[in-house]
Amino acid sequence: MGRYVLRRLLQLVPVFIGTTFLIYWLVWSLPGDPFAGKCGDRPCPDAYIAVMRERFHLDEPLVVQYGRYLWNLLQGDFGETFRGLEVGELISNAYPNTIRLAVVALLIEAVIGLAAGVLTGLRGRGFLDNLTLVSTLFLISLPVFVTGFVLQIFFGFELGWIKTTVAKSPAPWEQLIAPGFVLGSLSMAYVTRLTRTSIAENKHADFVRTAVAKGLPQRRVVGVHLLRNSAIPVVTFLGTDLGALMGGAIVTEGIFDIKGIGNLVFDGIIGKDGLIVTGVVTLLVLVYLLSNLLVDLLYAVLDPRIRYD
Repeated sequence: MGRYVLRRLLQLVPVFIGTTFLIYWLVWSLPGDPFAGKCGDRPCPDAYIAVMRERFHLDEPLVVQYGRYLWNLLQGDFGETFRGLEVGELISNAYPNTIRLAVVALLIEAVIGLAAGVLTGLRGRGFLDNLTLVSTLFLISLPVFVTGFVLQIFFGFELGWIKTTVAKSPAPWEQLIAPGFVLGSLSMAYVTRLTRTSIAENKHADFVRTAVAKGLPQRRVVGVHLLRNSAIPVVTFLGTDLGALMGGAIVTEGIFDIKGIGNLVFDGIIGKDGLIVTGVVTLLVLVYLLSNLLVDLLYAVLDPRIRYD
């Protein structure tokens, strides 16, 4: 196991370098002058633009710029914005809110999705199964911003059950339940359907029949034998979905006014501040890579037949 983990960590290095270089190239290749509008209504003088380009090394070749950025990144320096603010400090202030929101969304989609999927997968066709299929299809069809506005207007403004905005930082956990449901609603529907299908396929498998023939209690048959083997595709989806939740939080954070990395990226795009966008996306790449590694290690825990040499 240790050799496998070390080998996977070494494989992450070229993937990280390749993805971050692609991100850096795409961000800094966007059309438009990053210093436009920095001098008010009048265009910035050429001397000012020349000084700023030299200060941020934008006059150097792209490979040299990336090499400098990567070297600083390895030392924990994300650079500074065109306004002179430290990108690392901005991210450290915004990231905890997004992490909390993503964790709440992941817990909601995992708990509700697994419970609904197991229940309908075991019972088979019927009213509950049809209701689950229709409701999940409804959630999949609705865009996230529609779900967010409906919950905000109905449960917030009309009934007063939830906070319509979460302006505090760090965001209180209880105020993130509604935004977390909005963010995880689409994935929750997928988890429900994926679990239902996997349970329905495996409940007639030979290893389940053998466990039943041994006289094991139904709770043990379902919880230990059936659920563990059926959870592998679900765990794969949940592991990769963590990065997607953090990256896709920009809409939810905008609706509920959560000061997270979604708002930070939006401000960076509007202000053409490439270091903000690059820094945030680089962290998201790390989350994706590490979550995929964790998912691979969980395979051996869920299925004893899987061994890593």
